[in-house]
Order: sequence, then structure tokens, then C-alpha cells
Amino acid sequence: MSGTAAAPSPAQRFATRLIRALVAEGVRDVVVCPGSRSQALALAAASAEARKEIRLHVRVDERSAAFFALGVARETGVPAPVIVTSGSAVANLAPAAVEASEGRVPLLLLTADRPAELRGIRSNQTTRQAGLFAGVLRWGADVAAPEDDARGAADPAADPAALAERAVHAARGMRGGWPAGPVQLNLAFREPLSGPEEIEGTAPPAEAQVETETDGTHATTASTEHGPERVGDVYVHDGDPLAVVIAGAGAGEQAETFAREAGLPLLAEVVSGARFGREAITAYATLLDDPAVGGLVERVIVFGHPTLTRQIPALLRRDDVEVVVVDPFSDGEHYDPSRSARVVRDVRVADAYDRRSMRRWLGAWVVPDRELVTERSTTHAPDFSAATAPGYKDRNAYARAEVASMREPVTREMLVESVWRATWPHDRLVLAASRLVRVLDGLAPARRVEVHANRGVAGIDGTIATALGIASASQADEDPARAAGTTRVLLGDLALLHDAGSLLLPPGEPRPRVQLLVANDGGGTIFDGLEVAATTGADAFDRVMYTPQRVDLAQLAAAYGWAYVRVETRVELERLFTTPVTQPTLVEVPIGR
Repeated sequence: MSGTAAAPSPAQRFATRLIRALVAEGVRDVVVCPGSRSQALALAAASAEARKEIRLHVRVDERSAAFFALGVARETGVPAPVIVTSGSAVANLAPAAVEASEGRVPLLLLTADRPAELRGIRSNQTTRQAGLFAGVLRWGADVAAPEDDARGAADPAADPAALAERAVHAARGMRGGWPAGPVQLNLAFREPLSGPEEIEGTAPPAEAQVETETDGTHATTASTEHGPERVGDVYVHDGDPLAVVIAGAGAGEQAETFAREAGLPLLAEVVSGARFGREAITAYATLLDDPAVGGLVERVIVFGHPTLTRQIPALLRRDDVEVVVVDPFSDGEHYDPSRSARVVRDVRVADAYDRRSMRRWLGAWVVPDRELVTERSTTHAPDFSAATAPGYKDRNAYARAEVASMREPVTREMLVESVWRATWPHDRLVLAASRLVRVLDGLAPARRVEVHANRGVAGIDGTIATALGIASASQADEDPARAAGTTRVLLGDLALLHDAGSLLLPPGEPRPRVQLLVANDGGGTIFDGLEVAATTGADAFDRVMYTPQRVDLAQLAAAYGWAYVRVETRVELERLFTTPVTQPTLVEVPIGR
């Protein structure tokens, strides 16, 4: 519809009040997809942007929009409402809704719908969208079409302010109850679908609430199959079993703090936000396979959601290992491969505990870990040993060796190490679900880096959109130091192509400093390391698993208006990370299969 109707519109009145109520609940970003049935919400969001109450982001693809909103929430902890029209538009939100649920990220879906009289009669663009995400929602409401009355709603229970408060609080989770996750407000609208806005007063931003409670329905319930024990906390004492601390996605600094205070080895995945400090063990997967080190573990204390190795779940399934899972949320699923873990809200060090009692145990991990890290790093460093050997007479040998090393083709290991070293605390590093994240996990030394990754269901969906949401939110931060950073995205070629539509950046919105580092090995080489590669014929394997591709990434970047750089050698890689990033850039790094 072009223009606005002159007659008052209950739909527009309700939409305006809802958007302003969301602003009052702390919402700062809104994502809009074009559509007819949702036009009142979209116009209300545009009006809020004009009043500088929100940052408005417009996307043509609903899946991309939802993952963009997921990225904003990963960075800020506040949901960015996604506005979509009815029908298949709603179904496209499903991948992000599932990731938000399993990844414990706030996500608010505002889905426009037909009114009651148009449902159940095969009306155009109509489906049963109100219950589409019932299995993963933290809370949802199917709101009747607003009537032409003073309230702007047909039902007092559908008051916009009350809906906004409940939706935001449910999306952010309840401490001690359910974790953050997706919420859906399914909003029916009758024609006229938009009209003149009625702005009443102002909507001053409210302080975002960190701890909230609501009696809303939580669709995901705790598993009762094995009845995990839930206690307030557990203490670590002198004389306890030999323990390690495991940190998976979402663990954060709490895992590092506890490992440091307890003096225990910290097996922190690179996506955990906890891989820093003296206790961090980089080569933990290799050491877990060593009977002289990993074989001695008697207790495991788990933070977050580990997903990157097979060694971690294998350790937790061992009959001789006690498993303690730290999870502040009582509702929902807990990471428990053995189905016998002790689930606690917190873990602490006893007052009389002496961390020095674990010195030899910690050393048994730290010493071989440092040796392994040095060995692996040296493997990919320039080898000047011949040129510097005693008695070597060729004065130009060193220079030739250095030049040769600079011409060395980029490997996966070289790429991920370089990205890790080049990323600073004010930057953001986004890791796709690809082979690269596992390579980095085995190589990255302890270093405080702000890492984001969609590890809830570990899919390649929406990697670019998520990264753009993170970049947008972080570079709009009120702290100039945090806003000055660059967002780097480490991903494979298939992850790029799966979300290529998210490269479309609408005019009129800020162009973020984003660097997509694409390891292009021509297909899905992550499957080369699975058992299927050894049991299937090469042709069939390549056809349905490796899925080869030959897309010209330079032309893809040009089509979407991104800068393009191709990096093939070590010197080009080093030059890349000494050049400031000023615009969205796609960096292609050809890698052998």
C-alpha cells in the first residue's frame, strides 16, 4: 500500500503504542521486513527512528532479519524485535528461533496475521502461525485484532504496554528459572492496515532490567528422565578428586574466574569467552586422549555448552568421572551426555581451600600443553634453520629463506592463527560452524578475545547476518573504545553461500567495519574427516557430502557492493591485518582441500 489512509486506524494506533512501549522496556534496535499485513508496525518503527528512539534496520529476507536481530542481542543482551508479515514470512524465522532457544539468546518476533474471520478458510497468505514455534518459545501470545476503541485493543489482556513488558522480560529470561530465548507476539490486524499516527506524550527509554520474572508459559521444560539433582551451589575443598573445568559456548568469564581461584586446568573452547588466563589449556583435546593426563581425571565441572570436540562428551560419559554441571537456570535442558550429572546453580571455592594443593595437577596439564602449542605453532612458522646454521657461508641464504617463507601459501592453520593474533579486545570475532572453528580451537593460545558463535544448534544458518548484527550493535556502542573495533568473521565457502543474501546492505544505514575471511576450499571439506569419507565411493561422497562449488566470489562481492581482497600467501595475509578496515570487505583465501 502506498500512502496512508486518512481514516483513523486501530491497527496503527495499536502498533504505535506497542513500539513505544518496547522502547520504554529498553529496546534500542528494531528489524523490519517489508509486507502488507505488518505495515502499521513497520511505519511505527520508522516513526520511532525519526524521533531517534531506536535504530531501524530493514532487511528483505526474514531469515536474514531474524539472524541479524540475534546478532544484536548476542552483543547487547537486549532483544531487537523482528517485524514480519503473515504466511511464509513467519516460517522463515524458524532457524533463528531454534538457535535463540538452544543458544539462550533473547529474540522477539512480531508476526502480523489475519484476523479471526479470515483464518481457517484458506485465505491468502494465511497459515497457523500462532503456534509455529511452540516447542522453543519462552512465551507467546496470539493477540486479537484491535478494535476502534479508546484502548486500541479488543481485549484488556492485549494492552500494548502489558504485552511489551511481558514479552521483553520473557525473552531475557528469569534468573533461577528459564534462560533467555525466543518470544512471539502474533498480532492480528484488520483493514485499514495503517493510518495517521497518534503520538501521546513521549516514551522515555527505561533502564534495561537484567533480572526479571514473569509467570508466562515456558514451552521448554526441564528433562525429568534422569532427575538431575539441583542444589544452590557446590564447594571445592582440599582433598577433592582430581578435577578439570570445562567451558563451552556461553560460559564466559565465570569459568575462568573459578578455574583460577581453584587452581584447576581450564579446558575452554575457543567460543567460550573463557580462553584466557594461566590455567587455560589450548591442546586439551589431545591431552584428554593421553591416559597419563586425561586418563587421571576424576571430576569435571562444566560451564556453558561444549560442542567442538568428541573428547568432551566422551569424558563426561566415563563411569569413573563425577560430573558437575553449573547452570543458573532450573528450567530447560542441561548439558549432560551421561544423563547422570549433578546440576547446580553455582560452584565456589571453600574459604579454607588452598589452590596450591592443585599445583602438581595443574602442572601436569600446563607443561605438555605449552610444548604442544609451541610445536604446532613452529610447524607453520618460517624455517630459517639452514640459513643460520654454524659455518653456513651463503650470506644471502637468510634473505632467500625469508622471501620463500613470505611466498608460502596460506593454510587453514596459518589463517586462523593470524586472525586470532590480529583480533584485539575492542574487536569482535565471529566464528561460523565450519572446519575452521575446530582448527582454531586446537591452536589458539590463551588470550582475551571477544568471540561470538551460533553454537546453540551449531548450524551454518545466518552467519553473515549474525555478524552484521553484532557489528552494528558494537559499533554503535556509547563507549568510543568499544565502538572503534572491527568485526572479523571466520567462515568457510559454504557458510558464505548459505547466507549470501545477507550481504545486501540497505542504503541509508551505516556500513559497518566487517571483514569476512572466507577459506575457499571448494566445498564442505569438514566431512572429509568423518567416517563416511572412508566408507563411501568418491563420486557419491563428493556429490552429496562435499558438494563442490565454483562461485566467483569477486563477482559476488561486487554484486552486493562489498570490497574484495584475495589473499594467497603469508606476506599478503600479514599485509591484510596491518591495513585498517574501513568498509565491508570480503576476503577470499584459497585453501587446498
